[in-house]
Amino acid sequence: MDNGASVVGRVGTLLRALAAREPDGASTTGLAQATGLPRPTAHRLLVALREEGMVERDEETADWHLGPECFLLGAAATTRHDIAPAAREAVLRIAAETGESAYFSVRRGNETVCLLREDGSFPIRSHVLHEGIRFPLGVASAGLVILAFLPERERESWLARADLAASHGEQHTAAALRERVAETRRRGYAVNPGLIVTGSWGLGAAVFDAHEEPRWALSINGIESRLAPPRQRELGELLLREAHQLGARMGSRR
Repeated sequence: MDNGASVVGRVGTLLRALAAREPDGASTTGLAQATGLPRPTAHRLLVALREEGMVERDEETADWHLGPECFLLGAAATTRHDIAPAAREAVLRIAAETGESAYFSVRRGNETVCLLREDGSFPIRSHVLHEGIRFPLGVASAGLVILAFLPERERESWLARADLAASHGEQHTAAALRERVAETRRRGYAVNPGLIVTGSWGLGAAVFDAHEEPRWALSINGIESRLAPPRQRELGELLLREAHQLGARMGSRR
């Protein structure tokens, strides 16, 4: 990789890491640790990005945040990539019907990115997921259900090289993931029984594109007593219905 491409890659990594930490923002040290960059390198790149309006710094906390230029770029990209209206309707419906927090995520390479969140009426909520947060495929219910329904060769390739146990705990070994993938394929929807935060459960259903590829996911998150059996099956079937309808709408608009 030439030097210019290397710099672009580091900038992209920094911006994605910062996006995952909004709206709270992040310190220079925190971003350096999250991206694996030396702190001086991270600081130098952040200062350069601030000059371009891509990031800004809170003068009181010294934390970094995405800047106005990121908003303008995102707004310009919506004409090509905006899928939010149909997805937002589905997320709002799921949150209203279940009372749980509902989400819409998109696959981005070997990760899922949460794009939409809507809290339901149930007063106890989990804040594990929020807009912009990223997880590797196989982690969280959205990433698990997308991984489960990838073509077998692509799925096995990822499982063979990913080391999720190192970053997300022994419950994410390749063997454990294969068991959850098989169960997800049998059930049709994914169940995350508190594997990220104890007591915070998630259910997810894949949304397929016109080529029958699992490109997006609808999911809900809540406390164990709300998402465990026997209600689990009812919620899973609701997610599957909404995912099927959303996939049909997305396919028709493209």
